[in-house]
Amino acid sequence: MIIGAHIMLQSTNDSADKTFFSDVLKLSSVDAGGGFRIFAVPPAEVAIHGSDRNSVHQLYLMCDDIARFTADMTKHGIPFSTPQRQSWGTVTEITLPGGGTLGVYQPHHKRPTHGAAEPPKKRAANKPAARKAAKKKPAKKSPKSKKRR
Repeated sequence: MIIGAHIMLQSTNDSADKTFFSDVLKLSSVDAGGGFRIFAVPPAEVAIHGSDRNSVHQLYLMCDDIARFTADMTKHGIPFSTPQRQSWGTVTEITLPGGGTLGVYQPHHKRPTHGAAEPPKKRAANKPAARKAAKKKPAKKSPKSKKRR
């Protein structure tokens, strides 16, 4: 049914933000045509929160170590807010090179498994290829030997 999620970020400097996603966050991408890059992201999760409004969506990237993440952002000159510990995780907000902001947090909550949306597994690369049956050549006729009586 659902095989993934497609996230669209709007940017006034998309070139700088694309460079950030590839060079700093080290996300791989594909050219979807005409130089338009789509970046791969790790498995995602969706949480539904009660609200007095509909159609309000927020995007957070998750990391495994917020201190290491913010140290890396410092090294690359990317501004971020002071990480705040919440019951659900430790969160910061980075400012993208294009000027937009993006939340990043280290989760402290349970995480769902992602088996349902995984693509089918490929065959193992080290599996030996099936051998084609070789055509048998007709046996060479040996010279007739003289029968001895």
